[in-house]
Amino acid sequence: MEAQTSKVVLSLDAKEVASLKDGVSFKKNPEDGRCYIIYKSSGGFKACKNQCKHQGGLFIQDIEDLDGRTVKCTKHNWKLNVSSMKYVNPPDSFLQDELEVEMLDDGGMQLVELNPIDPWLAEPREPQELQEGEVKITYLTHACMELQLGDKRFLFDPWLKGPAFARGWWLLHEPPADCLDRLCAADLIYISHLHSDHLSYPTLKVLSERRPDVPIYVGDTSRPVFWNLEQSKVKLTNIRVTPFGVWQNVDDNLRFMILMDGVHPEMDTCIIVDYKGTEDFAFVKHHLTIYFLLKCITFLGGFFFPGHMILNTVDCTRPNGGRLPEKVDLMMSDFAGGASGFPMTFHGGKYSDSWKAEFIKNERKKLLNYKATLVKSLQPRIYCPFAGYFVEAHPSDKYIKDTNIKNRAEDLNALINQVSLDTKTWTPKPGAVLDLGLALKDSSEAITDPPANAKIYKDSWEFDLYVDELNSAISSEIFKHESWIQFYYSWAGFQNYNLVVRMIETDDGFKPVSNGYDYLVDFLDLSFPSTRPDREHSYLEVKNRIGVMRYVVLHGGLWDDLYIGFQNRISRDPDTYHHKFWNHFQTQLPLHSPDWEQFLLRVPPIQETDSLNYGLLNYCSIL
Repeated sequence: MEAQTSKVVLSLDAKEVASLKDGVSFKKNPEDGRCYIIYKSSGGFKACKNQCKHQGGLFIQDIEDLDGRTVKCTKHNWKLNVSSMKYVNPPDSFLQDELEVEMLDDGGMQLVELNPIDPWLAEPREPQELQEGEVKITYLTHACMELQLGDKRFLFDPWLKGPAFARGWWLLHEPPADCLDRLCAADLIYISHLHSDHLSYPTLKVLSERRPDVPIYVGDTSRPVFWNLEQSKVKLTNIRVTPFGVWQNVDDNLRFMILMDGVHPEMDTCIIVDYKGTEDFAFVKHHLTIYFLLKCITFLGGFFFPGHMILNTVDCTRPNGGRLPEKVDLMMSDFAGGASGFPMTFHGGKYSDSWKAEFIKNERKKLLNYKATLVKSLQPRIYCPFAGYFVEAHPSDKYIKDTNIKNRAEDLNALINQVSLDTKTWTPKPGAVLDLGLALKDSSEAITDPPANAKIYKDSWEFDLYVDELNSAISSEIFKHESWIQFYYSWAGFQNYNLVVRMIETDDGFKPVSNGYDYLVDFLDLSFPSTRPDREHSYLEVKNRIGVMRYVVLHGGLWDDLYIGFQNRISRDPDTYHHKFWNHFQTQLPLHSPDWEQFLLRVPPIQETDSLNYGLLNYCSIL
């Protein structure tokens, strides 16, 4: 089987090559309208697609660039230095994928793209007709879908109880009353990534107590999805780490394939489910190489077809680098936006309420257009927006809830109905069921909504139970010793970066706590100065709710609980995003938690009367 195929995406004749100026040029393929960037220097040529690796935006010339090397994305103002193919804003983020530049003997040029074969075409199958009731998709809540596929039940991303991202996200929809029974009756479960609105330990605790051996499939990401399983004390015994782009056969009718995200391959995945297809021409299949077989597909006018495919891109920014199967039976994706601390948790400088409101309005509109364009290009038979039904429900987060306006699924589906006439849309309610066989036959009975008296939206969330668990970390013994700071950041392992961060422990209203910690970390040499260094440096001031910050420190958690969970307030000077810093604390912290037992053995004992001097406090008196 051939690992890659090559494709000429742009050809220039000798005259066009000679007309290229030094620096950046934009060239469009007249046949398909796609645009490419060519950089010319004394060292030769470099080239890439005109597509930002962050969220697929188009680049334009950067008018602030005097050297003719930088282009700027029209979506989020990311900047790419085409001479090095490195993103310079934010720094230390991505490398742009280059195209091969082939110079021809006649002075012309070709830009060549090397691509892996689309893995879902490796073993094509012809779909069989679906019977009524054979394939049913039930929406439970947020990103959790139950797929009944023949006699198998497949569950996606079960977040069914408790909060996500510490105490920042809560379920918007009330899942069906039997949702936990459905979870424990599943034949297999897919968890897309480690974020707690998909990997919910409060939910999985119920599963572990009733059916710990259920097969749970996750992608083979560099940051393991279940890196924190032992720490969580949830006992699951059948976690199956799955390679990307390889069919996993469940039975004769059902198989699935996990794919990685092009922007966050270290942690994000999506999935294709393929049901009820048959393989013909067995002799050909067994005696020809897969590569030749794929060539035959085109030659035979598409004789080979996939089975009935369901594509779930979940939260992926660029699922499979943008290469996805077309005309699947059902496609599901996120839609809402608002799943970030930026700009809601930022203050100072330009970050006024009016600036945030305008930014959020524009970003949500861009996201709607991007999702609609993606659906139009892939042409699924049915599209369902999900994985966006969360709310900042805790009373202390009213400001975030009021500011962080999200897209409505109904609005995205209305836009898709305008631009992709052949695609049907489904806006699900908790407990609603889509019968895929009936939907493919355009039956009016394809969707069964929940009963009229069913509860759709949650109105209680057990705040105290989960917030008290977080706040229990405040009185931990380690925080009696100021040296926990050096121990923790040494464990974290981030340094040699010219950034100084001030960390301030606060109450729920982000007011500094009496006797809480307020300290500086200089990440250039991992020191802890009492005042800011005299040298020129970038500076962040981060106010963290004390309970959440101490819980994250105590358990060695990722900082997504703070940042995506809206549990901090941030100001920065200059106003620059430090990708390398945030990426480390959000995805690259050590897989093992800090060894606080060893820490306590090394530090001198603290007299109880002195404990308040080291940040220990009675938090109940603050609330």
